[in-house]
Amino acid sequence: MKPPFSPKTINYSQVIHLSHPIASNIPQWPGDPPVEFEAIATLSTDGYYLRRFAMGEHSATHLNAPNSFYPEGVGIETYSAESLIVKAVVINICQMADENPDYTLTCADVLAWEAEQGEISAGTVVLLYTGWQHKWSDPDAFINQQHFPGFAPETTQFLLDHRQIGGVGIDTHGVDGGQDLTFATNRQVLEQPRIVLENLTNLNQLPPTGTTLAIAPLQLVQGSGSPATVLAFLP
Repeated sequence: MKPPFSPKTINYSQVIHLSHPIASNIPQWPGDPPVEFEAIATLSTDGYYLRRFAMGEHSATHLNAPNSFYPEGVGIETYSAESLIVKAVVINICQMADENPDYTLTCADVLAWEAEQGEISAGTVVLLYTGWQHKWSDPDAFINQQHFPGFAPETTQFLLDHRQIGGVGIDTHGVDGGQDLTFATNRQVLEQPRIVLENLTNLNQLPPTGTTLAIAPLQLVQGSGSPATVLAFLP
């Protein structure tokens, strides 16, 4: 995959984790396999501690791959290292999402944000802070019977066509609103293919502009996605 930009140095004042810790009780998309841990070796018996773990490719904080929606799409292992270092902006829709859990980002929201922060530059990943990250400890509230906010398909298309964004990310279980079971935003972005990040956290600690992300998925051969460590470098 072609990188959206190639920084030789990253100047930063602080580094923040944007990934949730992985445990067996994290919120799960309905029908996804459970997160499981099993002790294989213990200090008392074997002299060292080792666990086996199992989970779905789209559980926890994760990066999606094109082959999750397109038969000829590439797997997660094809993302080059350079393509996983990206600029990011944050759009805050917490108030709208609090009033309407099915709220989706509109083109008007983007233009209003740009009137204050400046036009989104090409190659940038647009992160949507909805406030859902604060519901993570309550799986029922987080999934909310699949009523949660996201990107409206027409807004995603506008960002791809007119801003040439590098991808999207969100603090809910899907960049698509929970009621969009066509997964339109996922399909639009991954068709390119570009970045799709879901189940992010700590977006409230990021400034609207100036952040650089380092995204580290597992190199799963033909993976449809992967749990990922996402680090934010703040200016």
